[in-house]
Amino acid sequence: MKAKWPKILLEVFSLLVFVLFISPILLITINSAKSSREILLNPLSLPENWGKIWENFISIWNNPSIDYRGSFLSSVIITVLSLTLISLFSSLAAWGLVRYKSKTSNVIFYLFVASMVIPFQVVMYPLISWFRTLSVNITQPLFSVSLLRSYPGLILAYIGFGMGLSVFMFHGFLKGVPLEIEEAAEIDGANKFQTFFYVVMPIMKPIYMTIIILNGIWIWNDYLLPIQLLGVGNDIQTLPIALSNFAGSYTKQWDMILSSSLMIMIPIIIVFLLAQKQILKGMVDG
Repeated sequence: MKAKWPKILLEVFSLLVFVLFISPILLITINSAKSSREILLNPLSLPENWGKIWENFISIWNNPSIDYRGSFLSSVIITVLSLTLISLFSSLAAWGLVRYKSKTSNVIFYLFVASMVIPFQVVMYPLISWFRTLSVNITQPLFSVSLLRSYPGLILAYIGFGMGLSVFMFHGFLKGVPLEIEEAAEIDGANKFQTFFYVVMPIMKPIYMTIIILNGIWIWNDYLLPIQLLGVGNDIQTLPIALSNFAGSYTKQWDMILSSSLMIMIPIIIVFLLAQKQILKGMVDG
């Protein structure tokens, strides 16, 4: 009987953690189906008409003040491109640091690690000033592209802020991959890039999944970096910015605000449900 107590306590703890994490989603879903008056009177009560959620969804979808369709497309473009480039660049950087040791490789790795502890708020204004200078002197004259209020600037910023943790995780994973596998590929005639893309990358699939999940949730839900680089009143806006603008216009309509919050959560929940086996396997193996 004594041996069962640790298992029982672990199960109870797991259940409490699950309830803690699922409660906000349930509360948002329940209150999205109620009127603002019902929410204020009793936010824990069940709604009388669950169909109101769908009505709110349609209203938000067609509401020009939130521009859900345009904001959703912008969020998808920014998230997908940022994740693709972060995963590619950080894995290449980590592979080079692990496999091709030099006097500076450890210094470069420690710089990546050090960047993880620098909060965005510290470099927020210098970053904007630097992007403005680069836009005026380099990107606009050469490529007619500004790094402010545009996709390239925000994606570039996400790559910079996402590289530290990603390189750190890829670096630790690659140190456990036998070098003999790559040497065998090179003996068979593969060059360095073929070895990386056809031999190393498939081995790193679990850690790629981990990197995508960690950075994907951050980028999809991020508000501070997009609002600083994209600004207000821009044709390009992410879903968190759209929600903030929408909430400012509908401060007393809590049913609409909560429904719009639920609509922002739904895409990432659907992605998780469709790929949960691969995600969980990647997180465990990685």
